[in-house]
This record gives sequence, C-alpha cells and structure tokens, in this order.
Amino acid sequence: MTRVLNWWQRLLAPARVQAPPVAAPATDYVDARDCGLVDAVQSGWFLNASDELFSGFPIGPQDVVLDVGCGAGGATLFCANRGAHVVFSDVVPEKIEALRQKLEQTPARAVEGLISDSSPLPLAAGYATRVIALEMLEHVDDPAAVLRELVRVGRPGALYLLAVPDPVGEHIQQGCAPAHYFQTPNHIHIFEREAFGQLVEDAGLVIERRASYGFYWSMWMMIYWSQLKASGEQQAGETHDVVHPPYSPLLDDWAGLWHRLIQMPEFSPVKQQLDRLMPKSQVIVARKPG
Repeated sequence: MTRVLNWWQRLLAPARVQAPPVAAPATDYVDARDCGLVDAVQSGWFLNASDELFSGFPIGPQDVVLDVGCGAGGATLFCANRGAHVVFSDVVPEKIEALRQKLEQTPARAVEGLISDSSPLPLAAGYATRVIALEMLEHVDDPAAVLRELVRVGRPGALYLLAVPDPVGEHIQQGCAPAHYFQTPNHIHIFEREAFGQLVEDAGLVIERRASYGFYWSMWMMIYWSQLKASGEQQAGETHDVVHPPYSPLLDDWAGLWHRLIQMPEFSPVKQQLDRLMPKSQVIVARKPG
C-alpha cells in the first residue's frame, strides 16, 4: 500500500483472497508485498466479490474514474478490470507510459493518461464519478488547492477515496528516517487526523466513512530504517524511491510472522486494534454534494 513500495500492483485474482485453514510453516518465505496485499484485503481493500476498491467505494463499468498520483497503478488497474473509463495522472512520465501498456490488457471502457501535478488538471469540470488520491497529498505544496481541483472535476454525487499517512507512524519515523524522507519531493506534510478531516470538508466534500489500516507496514518501515542505520548505508539526494532493496532478512522474518498471524481468525481483533493504534494510512470516503 505504500507509494514507495509499489505493492499496489499486486492485484487480486478473480476470487477474493481467502486465508488457508492452516498457517504456513515458519520456514516458508513470504514476500513483503504479498503479505501486505493479504493484510490490505482484510482491511477492506480490493474486494473483488463486491467490486469495491475499498469498502464503501464501489466501481462499475458506468464510472469515469480519476486516479491522481497513480504511481504503479494498482488502483487504476482494479477499476479498469471492472470496465470503467479510467483517467490516471502522475508527474513521472515513465509511470504513465508503463501503466498505459498494462491497461491495454484490461476491459477498460476508455483509457486516458495525464502527466500532471494536479494544479490544475487538464479536465473539464464535472468529469469524473469516482476520484482517487492515495498517498499523494503529503507530497504536494498546497494540499488544499489540489483537493479543490479534485472537487472541481468531480460530478455532483461523485465519490472520493482519499488516503494519507497517519500521523502516529509519521512522527515516529521522524526520529529514525533519513532527513530527506520528509523533504521535497517526499513527505512534506503530516496530517493530524482531525486536520485531515477538516481539509476534506473545507474542500466542499461530505465525509461518509473514515478508516485506518496498515500496522504491518508501519512496523515494516521502522524495521527498515533501523536496519538501514545498522548497515551504515547513507542515502543521499532527493528521490521518490527512498525505500529500496536490498532488504534486511529481519524484514522477511517480520513479513512471515505477520502473514501467519493474520491467517488466524483469533488474531483478527488484535489486527483491528493495532491498525487503529499505529496505522500506516488514514482513509476517508467522501461524496461531492449534488
């Protein structure tokens, strides 16, 4: 789920992922992104059975979906596979072209790729029925202006799916991540929970649902930063790809442990509480009045 880890591209098979009845042995290798995908599905993402990108955010072939800051394009691909008209934007031209090629293999009704920073978007007012902005508002100079632009291009009644990093994990990472992780073009804003909600409402949207998820990724990031320091590696320069391989074996251990835990039905209430305590992301589903 995170932008820098590109785990969004690990889309689900036609049937919803189901946990096997017996947990995998401790010696089995689990890819961190695969574990993150199972964790995300349990948190309400990529619900194939109900065609919801996130719980409360359904996608159908009649929709015009705008995905700003699309990155690797996992959200766009999910919508394209539902036959929607998809519009995707990013500031990195290579990402737009790579995603355009992937979308050629989907039943999307129409495909539009835009190289844009969303200030403004080259779209007419009232263009989209679904607007997605996942883990991108923390990167832009003026989040309020970007949100107003997203509201402009949404039709009356359009649904919005908005996610930004949760402040709890961000504040902890400020003490262990390299300084440039919180500098342009990376995370230049930390949204406190109440302030994020106010930002959305001030843009003219009505909040329909709030959620949080991703304790797994919060811990993954903490382990990553600690092992980066332990290895003595110095990261220099400003880049979107702050997190990169090679990864410490401890991260494999963490992915394997969490994967086994979330396959246990008895662990579900614990996961829910941890996702509230220290989530990776806070999520808002909102609607444009009309």
